[in-house]
Amino acid sequence: MGDYAGKTAVVVGGTHGMGLATARMLVEGGARVLVTGRKAENLEAAGRALGGRGEALRCDVASLAEIEALAEAVRDRLGALDLLFVNAAIGAFEPIDQVSEATFDRFFTVNAKGAFFTLQRLSPLVRDGGAVVVTTVTPGNASPGLGVYGGTKAALLAFARVLAAELLPRRIRVNAVAPGFIATPTLGVAEASPEERAALEKLGDEVTPMQRHGTPEEVARAVLFLAFEASFTTGIELPVDGGLSQIDAPQ
Repeated sequence: MGDYAGKTAVVVGGTHGMGLATARMLVEGGARVLVTGRKAENLEAAGRALGGRGEALRCDVASLAEIEALAEAVRDRLGALDLLFVNAAIGAFEPIDQVSEATFDRFFTVNAKGAFFTLQRLSPLVRDGGAVVVTTVTPGNASPGLGVYGGTKAALLAFARVLAAELLPRRIRVNAVAPGFIATPTLGVAEASPEERAALEKLGDEVTPMQRHGTPEEVARAVLFLAFEASFTTGIELPVDGGLSQIDAPQ
């Protein structure tokens, strides 16, 4: 457990899964944390899980007005940040020949545009010498049906690397954590059917060299390493994928 006493953090997309695991570790280490989400039931559950040092606030990153309101709330409630973790995203399975314009626009609005303007509006609140982390996706082999989702994450990585260069004068490090198959309730694809999710879970165990899914806590530890320990690291994408992007699975 890290010592985060006196630290402040915002986890955008932090009411469940990897975001909530990160927020809980921060709170348990003494930090003050604000997490965001869209669903009332998830916000209530996250608020209870985080106790007195954590707060859950609604923010739909598809809305620039809500991002602006979040920035104001962060400024009023936390002041300067030691960590901004941008983790909000949506995903679904759709082969490229079946993707509609509406789906394309919705995914890019949340995962790329929403993340971009969240970074733009909240990074000025990160104190000099602080950290920004974004969630991309393992740079392993492409998965059928995730073309638009993958495109949004590629865009986000590009944003993060440029921001890393732009924030060098303030000594703010910007990095990405790239999960593989992680055992969250949605497996990272909230709009998948139960059948699609079961097939994805089976596939993950088969193709991951470590022959299992990762846990949200394993991703959270990587986020906190990038945020507080990797003091000479900026602009990288750190895979947390059981070797999926680096080595072949056992036959």
